[in-house]
Amino acid sequence: MPVITVFSGVFCKEDHVVRNLLAKSGYKLVTDKDIVAEASRLSGISEGKVNRAFSSKTSVFNKFTHEKERTIAHLRLALAGMLSGQNLLFVGFTTQFIPKEISHVLRICLIADMKFKILVAKEEKGLSEREAAKIIQRHDEDCAVWTNTLFHNNDPWDASLNDIVIPMNKMTTEEATALIEDNMEKDVLKPTRVSKKAVEDFLLVSKAQVALAGEGHSVGVSADDGSLILTINKHVLMLGRFQDELTSIVEKVPGVKRVETKVGTGYHQANIYRKHDFKVPPKVLLVDDEREFVQTLSERLMIRDMGSTVAYDGESALDLIKEDEPEVMIVDLKMPGIDGIEVLRRVKETRPEIEVIILTAHGSEADKNKCIQLGAFAYLQKPLDIDVLSDTIKQANEKIRQNKAAKT
Repeated sequence: MPVITVFSGVFCKEDHVVRNLLAKSGYKLVTDKDIVAEASRLSGISEGKVNRAFSSKTSVFNKFTHEKERTIAHLRLALAGMLSGQNLLFVGFTTQFIPKEISHVLRICLIADMKFKILVAKEEKGLSEREAAKIIQRHDEDCAVWTNTLFHNNDPWDASLNDIVIPMNKMTTEEATALIEDNMEKDVLKPTRVSKKAVEDFLLVSKAQVALAGEGHSVGVSADDGSLILTINKHVLMLGRFQDELTSIVEKVPGVKRVETKVGTGYHQANIYRKHDFKVPPKVLLVDDEREFVQTLSERLMIRDMGSTVAYDGESALDLIKEDEPEVMIVDLKMPGIDGIEVLRRVKETRPEIEVIILTAHGSEADKNKCIQLGAFAYLQKPLDIDVLSDTIKQANEKIRQNKAAKT
């Protein structure tokens, strides 16, 4: 029997179709939740953070942390490890990982027009038209970003990504189920020696991608019976040394027999590939209303390989930490509106694990004592010595690292 996958728009009767298929086929259901749990186990990343990989919103720190790429690599590995099972029905975003070379997979996509989806949202969830439209728009954006990330294709419902696209506004759930069942019986979907080998190759590729992502690398990987081909699609300095480094990483992966590296079509572009360094402080939030100063400071930190982003007032900074996870904040003491002391107070009340460094040109000894009492990691004077700040950030990052290690 083939593997079945279902990728669906929201409010497209996915649950009804899946329940029908499970009842009639005896298949085992595997959802994104199952894949996320396994990816979390494999990576040590919390399930909440793993789930963020499916969101269209990417952390402002991701260009420094490479976290989304590492998470996706572990999600792919989790799915690949399950794919050799029998009679499986996969549902969700992770179904898009499965390569076309695995021919015993029936890829189903459920779609519907806006009118139908809003009607289903009203009937099944009791939502208003406005509430439903907002959820639909957000889900469609997540789906579009997801398929663009994997395939550079902004249309998640593109027929080329699926075997069957079913318009649920034109079919009943029973008719959709029957259509899927009819196609399940086709000989072309029966597992073969070649398709089973493709599953093994996919698992090996996934293991190699996790190993590479763990070292800060992102390159194309393909496999054939234990032989890996690594494709470099960005220009690199000292290509030979880079190829040796990639080879040394993946040849340690169990099952790899041979490694070949080559340059791809994107290699000759002007941008230069840089390995992600996970040892440097990657999540520094700078908060200062002096725009020129804080932008220059951010650039100087990035020269020192410290990933930083900027907020120009206290309110924006507090909004940002609700969605992202800065590890170190550098906050100006005197700002219009919510000042540095109030930012420090609120951060330590809600996110005490964040280390806060206060900067000031006009602070008093009383201000310094108050900041230290509230939990500031350091209190530094302007004009700022960048080396002193850099060392202070590293010390704060080391404290964070030790606190995390103590909790594990």
